[in-house]
Amino acid sequence: MVNVKELLLLLLAAVTAVFAIRWSVQFSRRMAEPRAVRTGVVETAIGFGTDFLDTLGIGSFATTTSLFKLLKKVADELIPGTLNVGHTLPSVAQAFIYVAIIEVDVRTLVVMIGASVIGAWFGAGIVARWPRRPIQIGMGIALLVAGTLFVMRNVDLFPPGGDSLALTGVRLWLGASINLLLGALMTLGIGLYAPCMIIVSLLGMNPIAAFPIMMGSCAFLLPVGSHRFLDRGRYDLRAALGLTLGGVPAVLIAAFLVRSLPLEAVRWLVAVVVIYTAVAMLSSAWRERAVAPAAAAGRS
Repeated sequence: MVNVKELLLLLLAAVTAVFAIRWSVQFSRRMAEPRAVRTGVVETAIGFGTDFLDTLGIGSFATTTSLFKLLKKVADELIPGTLNVGHTLPSVAQAFIYVAIIEVDVRTLVVMIGASVIGAWFGAGIVARWPRRPIQIGMGIALLVAGTLFVMRNVDLFPPGGDSLALTGVRLWLGASINLLLGALMTLGIGLYAPCMIIVSLLGMNPIAAFPIMMGSCAFLLPVGSHRFLDRGRYDLRAALGLTLGGVPAVLIAAFLVRSLPLEAVRWLVAVVVIYTAVAMLSSAWRERAVAPAAAAGRS
């Protein structure tokens, strides 16, 4: 009998292999240039820390964006692509672990993942063409949403959920429609984990079932969406490499050795940092709005 979950993981391995080969070719070309790219300790440490927390359910996009912005490691307009490319392989590692060990209805899993991938493909195509200022505004709003979700989780405002491991009928297609939107927003830097967990809980599923859904969605949509950013070179290669090199071992350590930590204090710290970064991102966009007319007047 065909095991659909095993086929899904095989497909994930194939999609990831295509991404890895393509990125390796692009990376090799960059390494052959006179000023070859080398990753740094800071970028690798960011990858380790953010993907460690990601595996335990905190999410990595908002925390990585905040650190890149605060440490001035990546230009604002390159952050979405860097997040997508750099966190792809760690997210795939998470998906293999959680899809394999946590029970969830396979049909629900496949439909939700498929919807997120479609959303990511179209979303990445749009974001990869955006200029700097719209990305700053979009990511500022995304970070405010993420910070709000962190606060909601800390004060127990997340819905408790039900006992079901499946979505059927209207609930399934409603969940898929929302996951399609979340997949598109993921390419801008809005993490999928917290909103996905809220949605499946509101639809009556066991919140634990959100883990394979949200991690499987990210694992499939990231390599698919990353092709758009690779096409246009809209990412920071040094930072993306650091995220990958630090992130993959962090996932394995968190999943197999640590498993759980008292994370409430961490979530409060992350919430404060993320909201501060959102304000900084929107302030940058506002300042550049004021500078643009003056620059245009100087050229005329």
